[in-house]
Amino acid sequence: MDLATHVDDRSPRGIAAAVARLVHGGELVPGDRLPTVRALAVDLGVSPATVSGAFQALATVGLVASRGRAGTFVLPPPAAWLPPRYRDLAEGAPARLDLSTGTPDPDLLPSLGPALARVAARTPAAEAGTYLSAPLVPELESLLRESWPFVPQRLTVVDGAVDAISRTLEQVASFGDRVAVEDPGFPPLFDLLDQLGLQRVPVALDRNGMRPDSLARALAAGASVVVLQPRAQNPTGVSLTPTRARELAAVVRRVPAATAVTVIEDDHCGQISSARDVSLGTWLPDATVHVRSYSKSHGPDLRLAAVGGPARVLDALVARRMLGPGWTSRLLQHVLVDLLTDPAAIDAVAHARRVYFARRRALTTALATLDVHVDGGDGINLWLPVHDERTALLRLEAAGIRAAPGTPFVANGADDQAPHLRVTVGLLSDDVAEVAQALALAARP
Repeated sequence: MDLATHVDDRSPRGIAAAVARLVHGGELVPGDRLPTVRALAVDLGVSPATVSGAFQALATVGLVASRGRAGTFVLPPPAAWLPPRYRDLAEGAPARLDLSTGTPDPDLLPSLGPALARVAARTPAAEAGTYLSAPLVPELESLLRESWPFVPQRLTVVDGAVDAISRTLEQVASFGDRVAVEDPGFPPLFDLLDQLGLQRVPVALDRNGMRPDSLARALAAGASVVVLQPRAQNPTGVSLTPTRARELAAVVRRVPAATAVTVIEDDHCGQISSARDVSLGTWLPDATVHVRSYSKSHGPDLRLAAVGGPARVLDALVARRMLGPGWTSRLLQHVLVDLLTDPAAIDAVAHARRVYFARRRALTTALATLDVHVDGGDGINLWLPVHDERTALLRLEAAGIRAAPGTPFVANGADDQAPHLRVTVGLLSDDVAEVAQALALAARP
């Protein structure tokens, strides 16, 4: 292959992006040898240092590897262990500004060091518990019950929101069952349902969350589980209003009693969301499992999510978990208790919530001046309408910006869905006007 003919932008970023496109498009496959740095530099009319910088960037993200004098070779996909839609989100050329991740700004997370030190100092090993101790430490359970949106019969803690959803689905659904999901929705949830042999039934959204009429059709089609995000929905940012939650609960309540429907709520952005804490559990406490994750507010590496709901589901979940990991680290639970009660940590999370709100508002306002209109929403993500997904991604790539393609978020894979990109606005800082210009250009025909 004459690699030089595929390079339009001869900067290090442009060369790296061209190679990445060829790899992702299958024109370069694992094991292919790239031209030498000097040969490609001659073909492109640039310095060897420019090509070397491009190859180094590609090596950093795991697309290629140098074998010294033997040359530089394309590597197998570094994320082959990722499920399909996770892989779709992970792919992309290196960028100076990555707005594709859906992750919180690390600079806005509360500091874990002081909390770890305090917990280590006051928690002797003898108090760590036994294999038969309760999986949820009493101090954390007390805090959770004070702030839970309804009165749960049981509470426990697991290793993140997706872990909580997975373990709940294993208790309430069987192979071949139908699950009502938001459309657009969370791609890893779709991968999880595929892994479990469960069928997705898409439910349309509006600015207040799931539409009651669409949910009613999904339940009439046989869905026995409903999975929704009550606040800062990923990718759209919409949040349930109390009125909408009551309407959805009424739809579920109208299902014949012989068909037990379970609602699973994924409150992944709760602590940094500006919206009210709303749950269908207020009206359906015996049918609602509410999941509250602390990854985006307190740190992804804490791997902590609280789960609350009816005893029939939670007791079975905990019993099954005892035959696997047993419990989530009680040390980390005590760290979370510290973070939820320490004034400095509380202030840090409140500050993050204000900053995320301001960043989202600043970007939507800047986009509106460029005639690109996005619903206000909440949280750290924005659902950007574009004329063509592929063209928009390429234009952003040329500007050194990565966004997530919208296709993996579409529940039914239909081609008639309006194209979008998901943009993680939580990672913006001072370059809002520049990013808005690039997004507006990307969105145009």
